[in-house]
Amino acid sequence: MTRTQNDEQMPTSRPLDGPLLRPEQAAALLAVKTSWVYDAVRTGRLPCIRVGRHIRFTRTMLEDWIQAR
Repeated sequence: MTRTQNDEQMPTSRPLDGPLLRPEQAAALLAVKTSWVYDAVRTGRLPCIRVGRHIRFTRTMLEDWIQAR
């Protein structure tokens, strides 16, 4: 089987470390308002996983972000 040009551009996947969290759950974990989470994702301050048009987070992703601050 040959690889197509699109296959070469796709990022490598890595296993998830737990369930995906919704913005409300991420807000509760970070002790901020849900609107802050949406704003931080929109401005690039908070990393997220995009699933279609939805944003999701992993607990480890958020913990790593907190430690990097």
